[in-house]
Amino acid sequence: MYAHQTHDLDDLTTSLPVGGFEFSPTAQAEAEAVLAAGPAVTYHRLLADQESQTTLLVARRVLAAFLAAEDPGAGPVTADALTALVAGARAEFAPTAARLTATPADRAVALRGRAPVALLAGCWLDTVSQPATQPALVVNRLYAQYFALKGEGRPQHSVPQRRRRALEDAGVLLPQPEEADFLVRAQARPLAALHGAFLLALSRLPAAFLPEVVGVQYAFHALGLDDLLNGTEPTLAVDELLAEYLELTERSDTGAQDRRRLAAAVRLVVRIEREQLALLAELVSYRAGLSVDARAAEIVERHRPFAGRQHKNVKIGGKLLSETFADPQFDLDAFMAEFRASRQLRPLRSGGCPFTRAVKFGGPMFGVFDEAEAAVFKEWAEAVAAGEPAGAPLRPDTSGDEQAAQWQRAVLAAAPPDVRFAEASPADDREFFHRLVNIEQFPNTLPLAAQTAEEGLERAELLFRHGAGGRYTDASWFDYTPEALLERVDRIYWDKLVGPYRALQEVPDRDEVIFHQKTFALGSLIDGTWAYRIGNHGRYHRQSDAMLFSIYADEMGRGELAKNHITLIRQVLASMDVQLPHIRSAEFLDQGELPDELYRFSIHQICLALFPDRLHSEILGYNLGIEMFGLGEMRLHEVQKLRRHNLDTAYEEAHLSIDNFSAGHARQSAEIIVSHLDGVRREAGEAAERREWRRIWRGYASFAWFVEHQLVNSLATEADTADDLVI
Repeated sequence: MYAHQTHDLDDLTTSLPVGGFEFSPTAQAEAEAVLAAGPAVTYHRLLADQESQTTLLVARRVLAAFLAAEDPGAGPVTADALTALVAGARAEFAPTAARLTATPADRAVALRGRAPVALLAGCWLDTVSQPATQPALVVNRLYAQYFALKGEGRPQHSVPQRRRRALEDAGVLLPQPEEADFLVRAQARPLAALHGAFLLALSRLPAAFLPEVVGVQYAFHALGLDDLLNGTEPTLAVDELLAEYLELTERSDTGAQDRRRLAAAVRLVVRIEREQLALLAELVSYRAGLSVDARAAEIVERHRPFAGRQHKNVKIGGKLLSETFADPQFDLDAFMAEFRASRQLRPLRSGGCPFTRAVKFGGPMFGVFDEAEAAVFKEWAEAVAAGEPAGAPLRPDTSGDEQAAQWQRAVLAAAPPDVRFAEASPADDREFFHRLVNIEQFPNTLPLAAQTAEEGLERAELLFRHGAGGRYTDASWFDYTPEALLERVDRIYWDKLVGPYRALQEVPDRDEVIFHQKTFALGSLIDGTWAYRIGNHGRYHRQSDAMLFSIYADEMGRGELAKNHITLIRQVLASMDVQLPHIRSAEFLDQGELPDELYRFSIHQICLALFPDRLHSEILGYNLGIEMFGLGEMRLHEVQKLRRHNLDTAYEEAHLSIDNFSAGHARQSAEIIVSHLDGVRREAGEAAERREWRRIWRGYASFAWFVEHQLVNSLATEADTADDLVI
C-alpha cells in the first residue's frame, strides 16, 4: 500500500456528484454531424479540438455508447477478483501478441494497426487533476502515474514517444496523432479509431467519470498489451492503485456504486483490448495474404487522388493517365492489368524498366513514393519481367469492420439522459466561478469564458503605458529580446519584491492577519490552474509546454499529497479555523468566509486555463507574473505575521522555496518565454515573434491588473467606464 497516513484534511473522494451536462443548443447539431461523419472524424475532433463544447458533447455521446456495453451491476468488484480477471486476460493475450510480432513484416503491421490506441497512452489522465478534483487522494495517485507517463516533464522520455520510436524501429513513420492525416497514414481501421475515441472521450470528462478513469488506468496497464507487442517491461505498477481505491470506496457514501462503475470499466477495457488483438490478427493475416500485384494496386489507389496533370502525355492502355485517374468510374483491377502489359514495365537492357527508373533519384517521379512503396514496385516489376502471372487482385480490407459497425451504431444511437440544452447565463460571479470549476458539467459556459478572458487581456493593455507604477509588478511595455526580458524580471525582483523588504515592526492582530489571508485564499485554492491543461495529448510537443507542465506538476506536488499546494492552503485555513466546502460543491456558492470581490481574479485565471491552444502565449505571460509574485516582501511579511499568531506557514514557505529566482519557478517562467519565442522566431520569423511577444506581455499585464489595486484604481479615469475597472 502507498505510504500515507490519512488525517482530517485528506480528501477521500471516490467520485464527484454530477447532476448532468449542460450544452448550448447549437452544440447538438454540431456534435451529431461529427459523429455521423464516422469514426475517423470523431477521433480527430476529440484530439484536435480541446476547447469547444461540441467536443465535450461528442465525448459524452461516445462514453454513453461504450459504458452501456458493460452492466455495472454484473461481475466481481473485489481487488482479488478483478486482478484475477485481468491476469487471465493477459495470459490469454500473450501468445497471440508474440505470434503477431514474430517477423519484422508482421510486427510492422501490428504496431501500425495499434498506433491509434498505443500513442494515446494515459490520455484519460490529461485533466484528471483540475480544480474540481484536487486534492482528492486518488487524483494525486493518478497524477503521480501521469507524471511518469509524460516522462516527468521530458516529452522525449514519455511513453507515447517511446512507442513512436518503436514504430520507427519497425519502419513505420507516422505524423502526430492530432495531425489531419494521421489515421490515413496509419491505415487505421474504423475499429481502432473508435477504441481511441473512447479513450479520448474519457480524457475530456475525467471528473465526471472518476471511477471509470481508475478502472481504465488499472486495466490498460495491468493488461499491458503494448508491452506484450513491444517486448517491454510493464510501464507502471497499478495493483496498489486498484487496492487503495477500493479501500477508499469502503468509506464513501457512494462506494458501492463507485466499485460497480470501476469494475464495469475494467471489464470494458478487457473487451476493447481483446477486440484490438483480434483486429491486429486480422490485419496481419490480410497483409500476409496480399499478392505483390495487390500491394502495388494498393499503392496506386492510395496515390491516385493526388495524381494530376503532371503526367502530361503518359498513356496506359491507350488513354492518358491523367484522364484515367480522374474517371469517376475508375476500375483499379482493369488499370493494373493494363499497367502490367504497358511499355512502362518492359525490361530495359540496362536493367529495370521505365517505371522503376522514373521512381529513382533523378527520375520524374522521385519522391512520390516512400522507400517501402518503391520497394514494392521494384518487386512487382521484377515479377512481371520474369513472366510471373498476375496474383490475386486487391480486395478490400475489412479487418474489424463488423465490430466497428456495432460500436458506431451504438454511438449514433446514444442519447444520454443527463444531457440538457440551454444557454449559459450565470447570475453572478459566484455562479460563474462554480460553472468554471465544474466546466465538464457546464460546457455551455465555454464561450462566455473565452469572451471573459479576452476582455481581461484587452483591458490589461492599459498597463503597457502605466505599469511601471505597480507595487509588485511592472507591466510597462518594452521591445523583446531575451536580454531585455531577463533584465526586466531582474529589476522587478530586486526593486519591487526583495529590495523593499523590512521586517514588520508591528504585527497586526490575529483577526486582521486571518482576514488578509482570506483575501488570497480563493486564488490559492485553485493554485496552478492556469496550466492544468498544458500537457494534454495533442499539444505536448514544444519545450515550453514541457517546462510549464513541470511547473504545474510541482504545484500539485507531483502526486505527493503532502506537497500538493491545494493541501497546503487547506492546512493553513484549518489552522485559522476557516472551514470551507470544496470549491466544486453547490455549498461553496453560499460560503460566507470569502467576499464576492475576490472572485474576478480566480475567474480570469480559470478562463485562461480553459484555452491552452488559443491563449497559449497569454498563459506563458500570466505564469511569469504569478510565479514571481510568490517571492519577496509580501510573502516574507505573511510568514512573519502567521508565525506571530501560531498559524500555519507551510503555503507561504513552499512558495518562497519553490518559486526562488535562482533556479525555481520564477526563473523558469522567464526561460519558458525565451524558449517559446526562440522557436517562434526560427520557425516563423521576427514579425511573428513580435506578435507573440505582445500576447505574452498581455498575459503578464492581466496578472498585474488583479494585484495592483492602488495603481488600477488610480487609472480609473483612463478607462471607458469606471465599471470596466471593477476588480
